Amino acid sequence: MKTTKIIYWSGVIFMSLWFGASGYFELTRNPIVWGITQQLGYPSHFIYLLGVFKLSGVAVLLLPNKLIRLKEWVFAGMFFDIIFAFFSKISVIGFPATVDALVAFSVLTMVYIQFRKLYPIKYTIFSL
Repeated sequence: MKTTKIIYWSGVIFMSLWFGASGYFELTRNPIVWGITQQLGYPSHFIYLLGVFKLSGVAVLLLPNKLIRLKEWVFAGMFFDIIFAFFSKISVIGFPATVDALVAFSVLTMVYIQFRKLYPIKYTIFSL
């Protein structure tokens, strides 16, 4: 269990830095980030929304033992963000530009597996 926690928190910190920096750069109109994102065809208002959601997700991930269901949504959002970034980059810029998405996807998958080990899914039957 100790190894699981170490792997989980190392990965959460890495992904928080990754998505936190990305969200910050999107909100502050960093020319490199905005240039790439607009080259991929995304409108300005969407870039701002990405920044807000990324920073909000990072805040939720960094809360220990809290908001477990919401963390599940954050992981889903991160997976969608990475998958969309991968396919946008591969179709517009080319395969070499997707290395960051592949790395992020691998790390996020590993973190999510550790998350599920720490917080197993508990199914309940609801009666309506």
